[in-house]
This record gives sequence, C-alpha cells and structure tokens, in this order.
Amino acid sequence: MVNYRGIFSGQGMDYLSYRALIDRLLLEGKATGDVTYDLHYTKMNVQRMSRVDKTVSLTDELLSSINQLKENYKFLVITEGWCGDAAQIVPVFNKIATASLGKIELKFVLRDKNLPLIDAHLTNGGRAIPVLLVLNETGDKVLASWAPRPQVLQQLLKEWRKETSEMTILSEKLHSWYAKDKTQTTQAELNTLLKSLA
Repeated sequence: MVNYRGIFSGQGMDYLSYRALIDRLLLEGKATGDVTYDLHYTKMNVQRMSRVDKTVSLTDELLSSINQLKENYKFLVITEGWCGDAAQIVPVFNKIATASLGKIELKFVLRDKNLPLIDAHLTNGGRAIPVLLVLNETGDKVLASWAPRPQVLQQLLKEWRKETSEMTILSEKLHSWYAKDKTQTTQAELNTLLKSLA
C-alpha cells in the first residue's frame, strides 16, 4: 500500500522549492536524475518552465471550474527536472493551485526517489511522467489522476514512434506541438478532471 499522506507531507515540495532544487543541482553540475545527459534536458526545461510561468494564463472555463470546487484537495505530482513533458505541464498545475486560493495544496515528488509510488501509477506499463494524483483533503485517498501528457499528443507520439525512434526528432516534434498549443489542450483536459470532482 502506498502511503500517499506520508509522501505528500514528508517528501512533497512546493513549486518554488522544486524549481529551486533543479537550479541548485544545475549549479553543482547535476540533474534530479543520476545520468549526465539529463543536464542538457534540465537546462532547456528550466527555460520552458519559466516561459510557461510568464506567458500562460488559465482559461475562463478552467478558472470557473476551480472556483466551483466545493472541497479541498491535495495535488501530488510525480515528476523530474529532466522531463520535457513535465516542464511544459507542471507550471500549469502551479497556476491552478495558486488560482484555487487554498482549495488545492500542491506538492511535487521525484519519480526516481519514489519508485513504489510511480509503479502504482504506470502509463501503458511505463514510468511516464508527470503524473498528477488528486488526493482528498486528508491526503490518504486518490480521487482522480492525469498523466503524462494530453491524449491527442499521446496519440501523436505513438504515430511518430512508428516513423522514428530517434529521441532528438521525437523531442523536437513534441515541443513544437506544445509551443503551438500554448497549454490549451492541457488546460481543457484538467478542466474536465476538475469538473469530475464536483
């Protein structure tokens, strides 16, 4: 059994702490993972997160759903600083929590330090991230989850993988999609998720 409440309160970092950890590790020549190639991705992801932080606003529909939440929730996000999808998405989670005015408490944990947690929430058998777990107010029950990217992009990625296994090409296509979409699809799916809680 996964102790969600214990992980949330014991290991969970708020958004600023998560960002500060990534920055501190980069200064030490490290990433949140143990592999040196993660450094290149992490540096790019810091820029991506900063861009989403600065340029993206929540849609009126999503803000309305946040305002209509009747209960308080805990958002537990499984992520890593080197993950490109996470860089495009976790700032949106933060914007939602901020807009909730205390109804949503948001914490981040690292996937590779929480393998039993991620193994309880695999995507098609893989440890894909980010994973958003919506917990009840006490933090001991998972009410809903969302991972690891919008469904339309998940399908596109499946198609692209039929054409190439070259990670550089796949990453370019992925981030090009995110740049054009400007988080609109992510926000629409998260809006649906929040409405399901009401």
